[in-house]
Amino acid sequence: MFRLSQKGEQIQQMFDAIAPKYDFLNHLLSFGIDKRWRRIAVRLIKAPEGGKVLDVATGTGDVALEIARVTPDSVMITGADFSPEMITLGQSKIAASPYAERIDFKVAPCEDLPFGSDTFDSVTIAFGIRNVVDRRLGLAELWRVIKPGGRIVILEFSIPRSALFRWLYHFYFLRILPAIGGLFSKYDAYKYLPDSVLEFPSTEEFCGIMTDIGFKHVRCQPLTFGISSIYTGSKE
Repeated sequence: MFRLSQKGEQIQQMFDAIAPKYDFLNHLLSFGIDKRWRRIAVRLIKAPEGGKVLDVATGTGDVALEIARVTPDSVMITGADFSPEMITLGQSKIAASPYAERIDFKVAPCEDLPFGSDTFDSVTIAFGIRNVVDRRLGLAELWRVIKPGGRIVILEFSIPRSALFRWLYHFYFLRILPAIGGLFSKYDAYKYLPDSVLEFPSTEEFCGIMTDIGFKHVRCQPLTFGISSIYTGSKE
């Protein structure tokens, strides 16, 4: 059984603590743009009739619900997250949706997914890969569970290239966002968010890591002036 590192346990505990306000603050702090980003990302998956899709770092299931909304009724979706509190909230949300029969959840870290190799037609992970402590191992696990010919879609924050927009972005991320987050939830958690984004590899570096793991046709699509990016790749 996979054992989280001390840092991994700290991040897990942080997400457990902020779970009750997670959805509310996501939408508030992004001015609702995060919903559009998720819709764009989901449109890039492969989900044939009778297919299977895995959403890692699913949180409370927003991406899993969007996948269910836009795919055939025969497509089954699994959400995995290492935060039990997030999964508990997600299960309640899914139970109240029209897609309860198509979505199930597992508590599991990205580095140790409880699924067989070559299982899923697509794997998604939205705003979660930067929280994976052993990122290469996590990406290798994602590659393992994707079927040959399947696709990975990763949505993650990134640093804008424009100097002016980058300055505004940093000011908001480092000053305003933690203060607002602290009003409704835990300040430390929303201080961690911008710190983790700033520590994340550049888009070129991350594409290189995906290629090293074995993904083919790796691409990066910037969104909203580069505030976030969608990385895609295939397994052949």
